[in-house]
This record gives sequence, C-alpha cells and structure tokens, in this order.
Amino acid sequence: MFSISQDFAPPFKLIAPFFIIGAFFYLFSSILLFSFSVEDLFFLNPKVISFVHLFLLGFIMMVIFGAMAQLVPVVLEVGHFGVELFYAIWPLLLIGTLMMVGGFLYSAQLLPYGGTVVLTSMMIFVVEIFLTIKKVKKLNIVMTSVLLSNTFLFFGIIFGLVMALAYAGTINIDITSLLKAHVYLVIGGYISITLMGLSVVLIPMFGLSHGFSLKALEISLYTMSIAVISVVLSSLIDIKFFEYIGYFLSLISLFSYFYQVYRIYSTRARKENDIYAVSLMYSYISLMVSLGLGIAYLFTSYEPLLLTTGWLIFFGFFGFAITGHLYKIIPFLVWFERFSPLVGKQKVPMLVDMVPYKSTQAQFIFTGVGVILVALAILFQNTQLINAGASFLVVGALAFIRSVFYMINFK
Repeated sequence: MFSISQDFAPPFKLIAPFFIIGAFFYLFSSILLFSFSVEDLFFLNPKVISFVHLFLLGFIMMVIFGAMAQLVPVVLEVGHFGVELFYAIWPLLLIGTLMMVGGFLYSAQLLPYGGTVVLTSMMIFVVEIFLTIKKVKKLNIVMTSVLLSNTFLFFGIIFGLVMALAYAGTINIDITSLLKAHVYLVIGGYISITLMGLSVVLIPMFGLSHGFSLKALEISLYTMSIAVISVVLSSLIDIKFFEYIGYFLSLISLFSYFYQVYRIYSTRARKENDIYAVSLMYSYISLMVSLGLGIAYLFTSYEPLLLTTGWLIFFGFFGFAITGHLYKIIPFLVWFERFSPLVGKQKVPMLVDMVPYKSTQAQFIFTGVGVILVALAILFQNTQLINAGASFLVVGALAFIRSVFYMINFK
C-alpha cells in the first residue's frame, strides 16, 4: 500500500468545480440519448460523435483532471508546480467541450475553435503534471503510469485537433485513417492507464489492503502501452498486423489488471460491500462483457456488437468506476479539510456518514438498469429500448448530482 500524505494537497475549492461540472455533464449525456434512433447507431454519425465527446470530455476527463490535481502531489509528496493553473483548466475544458459538441451537432465550423480550446486546457494540464513529476527524483509504478498516460494524452489531443480541422473542411485528410489512433491514444493510453494506476492507490486505501505484489500492474501498464503504440502505427502506415497485435496485447493488459485488482481485494481488511465496492464490481463486469462482445465482433464484423462494446466500456466500466470512486474521494477530501482540525476537540463524522445512502442506491440501481437497457437497444436495434434506458439513466444521473452536492456541502 502506498504512503498517502495530505501535506501537499491543494484546497478543495480548487477541486470541487471539476466534480460538480462533471456530474452535470453526466446528466447531459444521459439526456442526449433521447435524441437517438436506430438509424443513428453507427460510428461516424454526428450524434454518436457528439455523445462520445460530451461524455468523454465533460464527464470522464473533467473528473479525472480534478482527481489528478489532488492525488498527484499527495502520492509524490511534493507540491504542484503551478496549482493555480487548475483554475484555468476547468473553464477552458468546459467551454471547449460545449463548442465541440455544438460543432458536431449544428455547425462543423465550431470544431477547430472548440478543439483549440480543449487542446489548450489539456496542454496546461499535461505540462503542469510533467513539471510536477520532474520535482521527484525517483518514480514509483503509479507515477510511471501517470507519466505514460499523460504522454499518450498529449499525442491523442494532437490527433484529435487534426481530425477536427479535417471534419470542418479546414484541411484535407482521411479522418478514418486517424480515428483508431485517436481513440486508442485517449481511451487506451490515457483513461485506461490512468485508472489502472490510480486504482491501485485508491482501492487499497479505502479497502485497507496490504501485502500484495504490483507485478501484474507492471505487466498491464507496459503491455497496454505497447498495444497503443501498435494500433497508432497501424493507423499511420496501414498495416493490419500491428492493429491485431495491439488488440491482443490490450486483452492481455486488461486480464492482468483484473488479476491485480483480485489480489488487492483478496488482501483487504474492510470486507463490507458498500456503494464503492458494488460500483467497482459493476464496472468490472461491464468491462468483461464488453471484451466478450468485442471478440465476437472480430469474428462476425456485426457493427452493433462493436457499438455495444463501446457503450459498456463508456457508461458501464468508466461510468461506474468514476462514480464509485467519487463516493470515496469527495467525502475524504471534505472531511480532511473541514473536520480533521476538530479531531480531539469535538465529535466529528465518519466518512460513511457523509455519503447519502438513498440517493447513492438510487443512482446505482437506475443507472445499472439504464446501462443494460441501452446495451440491449444497441445490440437488437430497438429505439424504444433506447428511450427506456435513457429514462433510467436520467433518474440515476439526478440522484448522482444530489449525492455530489450532499457530500460537498456536508456540515
């Protein structure tokens, strides 16, 4: 288990906007699903692209950036190079995300401007993280994951901006030739590696796990890195062999990560299945099901299988992994800033007291059902199921927003 020190943690008022804005984008993504019909369910449809960017940039990236602002200096035990820069990151990412979504839905001319704003936001983040890491003389495996993931993010946003310029007609290139590289750099290279690295800090911390080896994590990180590089090469030089090597290595990486999580869970002292634990269980089950569907797609080329795979990875795996962690991260940060100075002077709440039971249960149940209904809708091409699933997801998202505000404002 890694040593965790709060001496270098930034103030919570710096972090809170990332979580609040991310929660609302979670809701907006659910609402956008009502506009979908069966005819819209193909990868290059503007609605699908706008939904992916709304959820990816507005929810996933926004929350991860906030969590990284807190966790990087805590694990490194050094202060941020320029913590004030984070006050600029979330407004830029917010504006850029809205412009890009508007560009895909209404006017492609907005895309170069939105892409540039998002690029600026992410470049500030990447440079600040790199300069913070530079202050450390020796990196552990978690910080190596941060270094790798942010390197992939840097190249992923460059590819994304080039594609946005092409989509708007500013430059003339084949967007489809860069699509796999962009997707793999951002999702495989940045989000997946970031979640792998952070989860081996947070899961042991919240589950009180000790005495586990990190060898499986090392294998997972390096095989995923090679997989991302292989898929990018395939996109650039159009050699299918590299693409399939990348897919195969990705599977090895994910199964190795599953084994690492299993080893951590098997050594945990805290055995209760709270909202955090069941959210992670749902996320890992979603990922395993998505891998099975992805393998089936390779043999059948049936596009709804691939779309369902993407849906389960986004809303099932990423969605539940992030919301589950927020039910631990937000109370911990609020407790440390607001109540830790009162320890020994007066009665202070436990972390579990700061998590609203009813709204978290509602979020889990409604969102869990919604994810399954939309997955079935995509798989069997049924518009009514999309609307039914979206209805459940909206209720779940509203419960999630209620939980976030309850935890942030806990007195």
